[in-house]
Amino acid sequence: MPVNREARAWYHWYRATDTPKERKLLLKLDLLILPYAFAMFWMYYIDASNIGNAWVAGLADELDFHGNQLVNLLSVGQAASIVGTLPLAYLFPRVPMNWLTPGLQFGWGLFTLMQFRANSYSAFLAFRFFVGLFEGPFFIAVHYVLGAWYRPDELSRRGCLFWFGLPLGGTTAGLIQSATADNLDKVAGLSGWRWMFIVVGSATFVIAIIGVFVWPGTPDFPNRLVLSEEEITLSRERLQVYGSDSQNDIATAFSWKLFKYVFTRPTVYILVFWNILFWNSDSQNWSGYLLWLNSLDRYTEGEVNRIGSSAPALGILYAILIVFGSDLWIGRTTAIVIGNTANIVAMIILIIWNVPQVALWFAFNLQYCVIILASVVYGWANEITRHNKQERALILVAMQTIPSSIRAWIGLLVFRTVEAPRFIKGWSFALANSILFIAWTFVVRRFYKNQK
Repeated sequence: MPVNREARAWYHWYRATDTPKERKLLLKLDLLILPYAFAMFWMYYIDASNIGNAWVAGLADELDFHGNQLVNLLSVGQAASIVGTLPLAYLFPRVPMNWLTPGLQFGWGLFTLMQFRANSYSAFLAFRFFVGLFEGPFFIAVHYVLGAWYRPDELSRRGCLFWFGLPLGGTTAGLIQSATADNLDKVAGLSGWRWMFIVVGSATFVIAIIGVFVWPGTPDFPNRLVLSEEEITLSRERLQVYGSDSQNDIATAFSWKLFKYVFTRPTVYILVFWNILFWNSDSQNWSGYLLWLNSLDRYTEGEVNRIGSSAPALGILYAILIVFGSDLWIGRTTAIVIGNTANIVAMIILIIWNVPQVALWFAFNLQYCVIILASVVYGWANEITRHNKQERALILVAMQTIPSSIRAWIGLLVFRTVEAPRFIKGWSFALANSILFIAWTFVVRRFYKNQK
């Protein structure tokens, strides 16, 4: 039974047909899932991106890092995420997610903290590898849990609130680095960038421990500390009405039969290629904005990080306008077209480069228009694969690992640190992917309609 995605006012959080019991359940799930998912992703993005903030805040000068070592540190984390995703995602349908997801966060928090002791490039490579290893499965773990509790028409707005953690993480990573550089530099003999790793690593531990008690798991392995049997039963029933996670003919664990089923059907190829284009249309990940600000030689280390927080801060506004709109009035296809059109404009300005400096500021601050579309992309993928939780888990893994593996080496080719602050090859590559992303979205839409 397909879900009718009728237009609704932004303040209509529930469907008109939701019963009082369903609304009470949804409110409880929202309070359990969304604040914690947001907090996890907030720390995830701080811990994933703080190497760029530390780099311009004195790390490179203190340890004599140079050349392409920054892009190498960014790429090794992405490569490690592939290694971590494959085996750990196998556990999604088999173990309680209220243990697995916080456990991942505790792991990357540990290695984030340990970076404050690093004094060599090889030590940083090792620590960034393990940060990426534990971070790798996190994103799809959260989307797997969202898809296990919510109907298709409920996913994008919830995913958007979860995704607020990304731009807020980018914003606060810069502000935290700025604050530690200004207030903690040389305290206990440690540089400000080292204190940044101590602060954010410690905060990650706290949030991970809270998750064991509040994260609801999935209907198959629920956290009964926070959910009653009646609530668990109602959750299963309301999803089965819409064909989600019903009893499957496919094996109940990853198996050759499941792999054959998934990889002999077009769904995985359509969605994975779509996600490859999405990932590679995003250029903000390579710290270009911070490197450009640093190259101007007019700002202190703290000011570079504070000013660099403007792009992710604006990303919160873009998410509210575009992603909420995708669920409520403009639809997913239009949201993707709007976000990528803004990105295309930004990439063209950056490629031209010899423009008034205000135009470069404008372009760098548009970069988050693409990455905030992740909740639309993954929410749509959750809906397309809603009939089979094993297929959904495997396709989400493929959507994460294959684009990650491509992006890990693409950065080494087109976003080489020695070319900073002007990455003509990188921005041209992102531009091409953004155009193709729009075109392929119409293929996904046609496939989705035919499937229904």
